[in-house]
Amino acid sequence: MAICQCGNPVEDPKQQQLDAVFAKYSGQKGALIPVLQEAQNIYGYLPTEVLEQISKNLKIPFSKVYGVVTFYAQFHLKPRGRNIIRVCLGTACHVRGGAKIFDRIRTELTIDDGETTPDLRYTLESVACIGACGLAPVIMINDDTHGRLTPDQIADILAKYE
Repeated sequence: MAICQCGNPVEDPKQQQLDAVFAKYSGQKGALIPVLQEAQNIYGYLPTEVLEQISKNLKIPFSKVYGVVTFYAQFHLKPRGRNIIRVCLGTACHVRGGAKIFDRIRTELTIDDGETTPDLRYTLESVACIGACGLAPVIMINDDTHGRLTPDQIADILAKYE
């Protein structure tokens, strides 16, 4: 619980939401994954303190909670950017220069695969396939697909998401 400048305790709204999730799934078997999903929706990722609360509330060992989080790619232990950039490195994109697109994005943002910019603006991820092979090479930024790319287009595309 946080303390305001006047010295009174202030309930964290995210903690209130998390407490509501715990109440919703109280006593339910098989609640771990839905609780993790909802907690990640609240916080944007799964901080260690949240994992500890989940372990305690669901009466599941922390090691099991952590094991599930690290097994599934949908869960994230570090803050992610407002804009998630997925670069396709599948066969069609690879043949048409996907690696050059990926390298240009890495250079523009000075981050590597799986990393987030310090300002939390972008997270970069390589993926095996986006499913838009006819537009290769392709990237997705959030829900927007950008295809038939050249490295020279990358700076202008990224600028739209600042």
